Amino acid sequence: MKVNPFIFAAIIFAMVPSVTLADDPNDPTMRNPAARARDREITRRLNLEESATVRQRDARSARAWRAARAGDRYAAGDDEYPVRSRDHERAEANYARSRVQYEREMAEWRRAVAACREGAYSACAN
Repeated sequence: MKVNPFIFAAIIFAMVPSVTLADDPNDPTMRNPAARARDREITRRLNLEESATVRQRDARSARAWRAARAGDRYAAGDDEYPVRSRDHERAEANYARSRVQYEREMAEWRRAVAACREGAYSACAN
């Protein structure tokens, strides 16, 4: 697909005014000292919240890396590991039971087929 450079330029040109006015010191809504203080406080609060989020993320990541280096999955913050492990063991046990049942049914079916081929037509109903 070929991009028309004029369309691309028009899109960029349409976006430039909004980008340039994003932090305009001559913005008429920011002439009031109370509005500037409110805007400053909102920006400060958002920055503090983001900083706290980043610190928490970094702390979790550092714990996970330390635990991974030590080979400890539980300390790595993988709280779901024991639950998933039990679910996996339960699924394996269910599979083993299903497999035994399947093998038993296949053995019965093979006996019925052999009996049917030998002329015991009552075994052919299976």
